[in-house]
Amino acid sequence: MSALEIPDPADFAFATSVRSLGDGTLTADLRPEWSIGNHPHGGFLLALMAKAALTVLVERGEPSADPLVVSAEFLWTPAIGPVLLRTDVRKLGRRTTVVAVRLEQRGRSCVEATVTAGRLPVRRPEWADLPSMSIEPPPRAIQLGGETAEGAFNLAKGCDVRLDPATAGYLSGRTGDPPRLRLWVKPRRSLPDPYFALVAADVNPPVVFNLGRAGWSPTAQLTAIVRARPAPGWLRVHVECRSFQESWFDSDATVIDSAGRLVCQARQLALAPAH
Repeated sequence: MSALEIPDPADFAFATSVRSLGDGTLTADLRPEWSIGNHPHGGFLLALMAKAALTVLVERGEPSADPLVVSAEFLWTPAIGPVLLRTDVRKLGRRTTVVAVRLEQRGRSCVEATVTAGRLPVRRPEWADLPSMSIEPPPRAIQLGGETAEGAFNLAKGCDVRLDPATAGYLSGRTGDPPRLRLWVKPRRSLPDPYFALVAADVNPPVVFNLGRAGWSPTAQLTAIVRARPAPGWLRVHVECRSFQESWFDSDATVIDSAGRLVCQARQLALAPAH
């Protein structure tokens, strides 16, 4: 095999590829290039499970569809390596189809998700209220990569992520800034698609870093709604927290494409690291 034929493990489409066993079960590999430290990225897991659900629908002869909603419970953190994806088609409908997906590893259910599939809107919205951000990252934006408080930011191998330092006081040692962040992200080797929008909605460092709570922040539940197919270019991500109480915090992400459209929104409940 020539070097040109060897798949790039950092390519998003290759990393989210699934292999069907023909009975509603699929296999996949969790790549280290799409992890934070030793932990597979949560948004990437949503994209992988959505890909599994849509693959099974195609195998059944259903019309082509897009992921509309992915809602996942994170039960155990899977390790880098092979996983099994078990699917169960719960509803076949004209407007929406629902598929349950369970990601298993070594006989343990690690992530359980419900994927709602349908056709994404193509017209401009009649009304939208979105945060104001520049189309491209400003010159002062910080490119994320290397070691972080959660571990190595391996996603930098597959996507370019820029952070607005004006919203990231933790980088300067401050601990009292609001838990809000602004970022820009795009895949390095392809154009953004609805699956990558799921990654973008979870690409930010935990917002509680601005409150002095740095470290791994495991997600308990994450629900992402895909609203439109992204246009080529940077995706703008605005993330904020409504409440941080005891060890729990929420994180709401709004993802806007280069055309100014809302392409994904997500809300998660996560556990803050100890002081």
